[in-house]
Amino acid sequence: MTNAAPSHHPISSETSFMRLAFVALVAVTGLHLSAQLSVPNGSVASSSQVFLMPLLLLALWAGTRAPRGRLVTLVLVALLFSWSGDTLPRFFSGDAAFLAMVAGFLVAQVFYILAFQPSWRRCVLTRPWWLTPYAVVFVVLIALCYENAGPMLVPVIVYGLALVTMAVLATGLGRLAAVGGAVFLVSDSLIALRAFADISLPSHSFWVMLTYVLGQALLVVAVGHRVDVHRGSKRVQVSD
Repeated sequence: MTNAAPSHHPISSETSFMRLAFVALVAVTGLHLSAQLSVPNGSVASSSQVFLMPLLLLALWAGTRAPRGRLVTLVLVALLFSWSGDTLPRFFSGDAAFLAMVAGFLVAQVFYILAFQPSWRRCVLTRPWWLTPYAVVFVVLIALCYENAGPMLVPVIVYGLALVTMAVLATGLGRLAAVGGAVFLVSDSLIALRAFADISLPSHSFWVMLTYVLGQALLVVAVGHRVDVHRGSKRVQVSD
């Protein structure tokens, strides 16, 4: 009887590049969050923010192989529009800056919805009781924003519906994506509460950005895992 040597699976180049991108993301996020705590409106916080989504986009791009398919492609586009929501407001002022941010993030939510929609049979839509927390969050958010939203009420409702729909459909990709969607929902809810309900947490921008990056990072990891599982099942079928 011979002792078989343990098998070692080499780390693929995609995994290595994805890890490097995530390391860079963690470093830039740490810098950005530190700046949010010390000088929220300073140049470091402002300049570092525009690198967050490109690094996350790079992580997903580097961690997947061509052809990337519908799910990865749509999430990449969603990340691109999230970046536009971070960047475009710098070229405007006042209400125009806020609308530019909301427009970028709304389009990002639409692409997330399109990306997650094929998995809807596995999401909480098939378990109505599990929808209750999402419905409660939406109703409470609109109720709190209603009085001060004014002409922005309809856009707030539309964006709220898109945000909750994204979070609900994300549950179809598994627990990690469910947590990511929920955390992302918290991030944008905090923005709305400060803008329309005058409700702020201590170090509010810090919590907005922490949940913003963390939520989308979890979604990206979940998407990468889903792609790996799908390709693994295909390889098994071919080998059979």
